[in-house]
Amino acid sequence: MKLLLLSSSRAGNSAYLAPNLAQIASHLQGVATVLFIPYAAVSLSYDAYQQMVQQAFSAIDIQVDSIHQHADPLQAMQQAEAIVVGGGNTFVLLQQLYRHGLIDQIRAQVNKGVPYVGWSAGSNIAGLSIRTTNDMPVVEPPSFTALDLLPLQLNPHYSDYKPEGFHGETRDMRLGEFMLLNPETAVIALPEGTALVRDGAALTYQGQTDGYLFIGGSKTALLPGADLSAFLQL
Repeated sequence: MKLLLLSSSRAGNSAYLAPNLAQIASHLQGVATVLFIPYAAVSLSYDAYQQMVQQAFSAIDIQVDSIHQHADPLQAMQQAEAIVVGGGNTFVLLQQLYRHGLIDQIRAQVNKGVPYVGWSAGSNIAGLSIRTTNDMPVVEPPSFTALDLLPLQLNPHYSDYKPEGFHGETRDMRLGEFMLLNPETAVIALPEGTALVRDGAALTYQGQTDGYLFIGGSKTALLPGADLSAFLQL
């Protein structure tokens, strides 16, 4: 299994996907064309989304074929060299994957070794469920159960910033609620510019800043390069 799960498509004021292109190219070595899933888009058309990703991927000489342009999405998935899932609204993305019957097919392809790249919502769905997404539930998918490519939860775009005068819940408070109700389930919080990488039985945290592990009521910093492979055995 080959997973590249990026927290975000940008870091700071970078161009779209620019900070991650070298990592994506390495992850997709030998792949000429990826199958892109744009279903997380809400205010952006699928065609425009494909073009935006294609412009970025042109720098690494990879073609972007979008699943929405196929009459038979299942067949397109079965023939994919690699799967790329973009960000947007996680609830909308998961709803569309269920609608098109793609959950089991994506899981089967990735388990066969087809490389998977996701960012933001596209990373969120790689875990057990989308119960730790930051997104508003603007639609109701049939289930919160996601791809289950990792036996844990993800929280992309992680930040515990609290503006002065703000009286709502912080991200840590929300994740703390999750831990109280699910004490044995790990949550990996990914600040922007960081990623999780799975290569077979190895799982590592990568980036220039610390990430965080939330489990059993505790929050622990993850140093860049941290080996999280033990969580694959849970």
